[in-house]
Amino acid sequence: MNVDVSLIDWSRAQFALTAMYHWIFVPLTLGLGVIMAIMESLYYKTGKDKWKRTAKFWMKLFGVNFAIGVATGIILEFEFGTNWSNYSWFVGDIFGAPLAIEGIIAFFMEATFIAVMFFGWKKVSKGFHLASTWLTVFGATISALWILIANAWMQYPVGMEFNPDTMRNEMNDFWALVLSPVALNKFFHTVISSWLVGSAFVVGISSWFLIKKREKEFALDSVKIATIVGTIGILLSIYSGDESGHQVAQKQPMKLAAMEGLYDGGHSVGLVGIGILNPQKEANDNKETFLFDVKIPQLLSFLANRDFNSYVPGINDIINGYTADNTTEISVAEKMNKGKQAIAALSDYSKARKAKDTLAAAEAKERLDANYKYFGYGYFKSPEEVVPNVPLVFYSFRVMVILAGYFLILFIIVWLFNHKKRFENMTWLQWVCLLSIPLAYITSQAGWIVAEVGRQPWTIQDILPVSAAVSDISAGSVKTTFFIFLFLLTALFIAELSIMIKQIKLGPGAEDNSHE
Repeated sequence: MNVDVSLIDWSRAQFALTAMYHWIFVPLTLGLGVIMAIMESLYYKTGKDKWKRTAKFWMKLFGVNFAIGVATGIILEFEFGTNWSNYSWFVGDIFGAPLAIEGIIAFFMEATFIAVMFFGWKKVSKGFHLASTWLTVFGATISALWILIANAWMQYPVGMEFNPDTMRNEMNDFWALVLSPVALNKFFHTVISSWLVGSAFVVGISSWFLIKKREKEFALDSVKIATIVGTIGILLSIYSGDESGHQVAQKQPMKLAAMEGLYDGGHSVGLVGIGILNPQKEANDNKETFLFDVKIPQLLSFLANRDFNSYVPGINDIINGYTADNTTEISVAEKMNKGKQAIAALSDYSKARKAKDTLAAAEAKERLDANYKYFGYGYFKSPEEVVPNVPLVFYSFRVMVILAGYFLILFIIVWLFNHKKRFENMTWLQWVCLLSIPLAYITSQAGWIVAEVGRQPWTIQDILPVSAAVSDISAGSVKTTFFIFLFLLTALFIAELSIMIKQIKLGPGAEDNSHE
């Protein structure tokens, strides 16, 4: 299969552009939603108008962000059909199911209850309004669930069977797809880590009010709630992140090797705390991997296999094949050979079926079944193609971890000073909080870079590489639409910022009759 390399690159670039813009809005929706719902719950419990006023202010910002997040998400889903039609054809029966459920359940739930949340303050009871707010947040979370189930299936395909008659993968176990350990952990880690973004946003904006010496009580109350939510979110994210790393080690060892810059594996492998990769390093050469590194002894082996002495394969081991700890993994070259046999067997099966040669068809299907596990490897021209962008994955992982640690410390410090009623006078710390808002988004984006770049070159792990998933269209058309999307998405982002800044400047005291 010959595909224009520039078509693959531009298709990937366009999808990455849309996904990263979309992910600017999603984590704030998930995180801010929880915070504003807690604030309204306090209003319901205490009857104090200050909590109603506080909740309504953050709801305005939630609404602006939510609307643009939906718009970018729709564009993203359409791109599966326009730029990745081979992928959509090959697995549409499986991948389309969770997306369809998301649209039917989550969107309808959000659309119904968000209207009550914004326009029902004087039209429904306090209890019904509170329920509507929580159901809006729950709807957004359920929406994320089904999307993340679909994404997790691409990382760890289960609950399916390949049908050579239709040349498509077909679902044979819906619950295996939904209850996949990768899907469940990815859901919890992604949603809970979004609390960091929402909390950093609330703390930062509240700090701006304190810097401007406006709305002191509102700002301090908001900081109190957000720092608690943010701290809990980070601690839970550390727990789910540990489990995620363990699952990656078992199911996507190449991703783990890239995350750690591990070229040559072994027993009792240390975890790189900080390090600088040698930019000249490539697979199967004799160059040093790091210009500088500090490792925590044996920790990677423990995180990967829950055993300090266990074997962790490196990039070279995965390429060349290895035997360790009663596990034997064949080389990528052998997998490529088996993959080519699977592709040839599928072609032979199709020809035999057309010729109504049942004997030949049965023999071809037997060969296909024996080698289908490595089907995707048959599209590669060299074993080195299975290696992702190691520096990007390695550094993104450390950016995510370091910044998450930074926010954990920041939230605890701010909560302590706020609890002691000193934060309101600490202008320097308020500036730190305000200027840290972009760092929260970088933390979140870095996590997705690790997840998605780390699994390259696969669209579906071991089954369909990116080169075989792309649509048969001209690279020029994708390039043109890339710049159109860049302009439109940037315009949407600027529009959101301008609207939100305007609402922030008006403050929680501004009258908004649309909420009444």
